[in-house]
Amino acid sequence: MARIENIPIQKIRRPLFRQNDPAKVVALMTSIEAEGLREPIDVLEVEGEYYGFSGCHRFEACSRLGHETIRCNVRRAPRSVLQMHLA
Repeated sequence: MARIENIPIQKIRRPLFRQNDPAKVVALMTSIEAEGLREPIDVLEVEGEYYGFSGCHRFEACSRLGHETIRCNVRRAPRSVLQMHLA
């Protein structure tokens, strides 16, 4: 069961490199400044640590805007689920 929570950006680990589209990040920055973040990013909580695998453009946009937290759909999972995401 997922819960929605504001998580400090610096506490979210992004273990997989994803190439962001710079134009999409800039467009999202404009949208987020005007309306706020409409759609939370998804993170896994494993043993008290947060891991983000999706929402790369939203994460980057909020980071560049200087936001200290980001709204997340948090799903608690065991380490075995994390390993599947990393495989």
